[in-house]
Parts: sequence; structure tokens; C-alpha cells
Amino acid sequence: MTRPEISFEFFPPKNLEASFRLWDTVQTLAPLGPRFVSVTYGAGGTTRELTREAVSAIHKHSGLRTAAHLTCVNATREETLAIAKGFEEAGVTDIVALRGDPPKGEARFTPTDGGFRDSCELITALKEAGDFTVRVGAYPDKHPEAPTETADVDYLKRKFDAGADEAITQFFFEAETFFRFRDACDKAGIDKPIVPGIFPIENWKGARRFAEACGTKIPQWVIDAFETATRDGRQDLLATALCTELCTDLIEGGVDKLHFYTLNRPELTRDVCFALGVTPEARLENVA
Repeated sequence: MTRPEISFEFFPPKNLEASFRLWDTVQTLAPLGPRFVSVTYGAGGTTRELTREAVSAIHKHSGLRTAAHLTCVNATREETLAIAKGFEEAGVTDIVALRGDPPKGEARFTPTDGGFRDSCELITALKEAGDFTVRVGAYPDKHPEAPTETADVDYLKRKFDAGADEAITQFFFEAETFFRFRDACDKAGIDKPIVPGIFPIENWKGARRFAEACGTKIPQWVIDAFETATRDGRQDLLATALCTELCTDLIEGGVDKLHFYTLNRPELTRDVCFALGVTPEARLENVA
């Protein structure tokens, strides 16, 4: 089996304890040689400053290629591009450009007066403003706001037409979900990279709530398996096995890059990477 290239997503810490956890996560996963790591925004842009600080610290102190999430929420065009310019001046030219979730308490996204209306406008502006590598989100399962089953493919094509370089998908539970989406994108004329987003499940109840909120379909067999494993105290073992199997199926289907949503808890992600042959020793072999 071919070793995949990998990348990791972190979220910004909100207190001192979380800061230590983030740095422990970075130190645990950095030896695996990721293509890049990214740092998220909170819902409604609530962690904008925390994201900026985390991105700058990881970029400066770890030597890893670091990408900053940037959204259209609660900021004007000028404010958003000023943030991007600040990242560029700090040496960070990788951006994950997203529309963003609405602020807490609001059901739908509403553009800020003088702000970007959607991610396509943000992508275009970033490409005009600097030499940014822009990644975007993609949805193998129907996004909750998508009007039709094909709308997510159509909108992803618009993002690429606007200048996006690569897409990272929302997580999913079965490789066939990604393959169907990849085939639909290929049929629509999309020829840029689409990287599967992988979610190693540390907490089943939390993962299930998250999946239901973002429209990710949960097969009944996954629900049954986790309910049994939780009852037997084997949730971590099951999560590692299922995630490794999912990644293996993707690689055997031609996928050569994987993006892991770590939730700043690195152990399960690390164990899955080891099972896929992505180890510090393997990285050294590649360097040699």
C-alpha cells in the first residue's frame, strides 16, 4: 500500500491548559512530516484573534507549513483582507477560505455590510491581493443548506473557477461516499485536487452530534458498532480500526492525500497514521 501524504487540522486554544494541549498535539504529529497544518476559526468568527496567534506561533516555532482559516463572517472586505495581509507578512501564505458558520443564535449566514457574500468572492479577492495558496471546503454528503443533491458539486466548481487551488472535504464514514463525490466532480469538469477529510472519533456522542449538524450521513452499522463498543469499553479500539480501514480503502481507490481533523487530540490520529505506514522513520527514509 502506498503511503499517503498527510495534513492536520487544529483549533485555537481558549485558555492556558488548551494552549499546552495544542502544543503537545503539534509536537506529537510534526515528526510525521505533514504537507501542512491548519488552524480553524470558531463559529461566527469568534476565535479570529486566537487563530491569528496560534497560526503565527506554530509557523514560527514548529517550522511546519501552516494554513490559516479565514471566513466571511462578522467582518468587512477590508478587515478580512487586512487579516490575510497580516498572515502574509508573518510568512503564512496558505489560507483555507470558507464562508463560515453563522454566529451563535442565528440560523442562517447573513453577509456583513461591506463584507464578502460568499467564499467565491473571498477566494477571488485573496488571489488578487497576494500570492496565496487557497484551499476550500467540499461536501461529499449534501450540505444542510444545499437546495439539491448536485448543488455541492456545482458550488465547488465555482470555487475552483474563482481561483481555489485545492479542496478538503467534510468528513464521512464510508469510502464509497467520497468516490461517488469524486466521480461527480470529475464528470462536472473539476480537475483540481480534492482531499478527503478524515475524522478519527475520540468521542462518539460528540461526533454523532457534529455529523448530524453538518449533514454527514451516519450508516446504521456505524451507530450499532459504536454503541456496542462504548458499552464494552472498546471505543478507542473500534475508532482506530474503522478509521484505518476507511483510509486504507481510500488509498486503494487512488487517494494519495489525507487531511485529519485532530480536535487537538493527537493520539488516535498518530496511531492511524502509523498503521498506514506514515511514521517518523518513514519520513527519514524519504529524506534519505
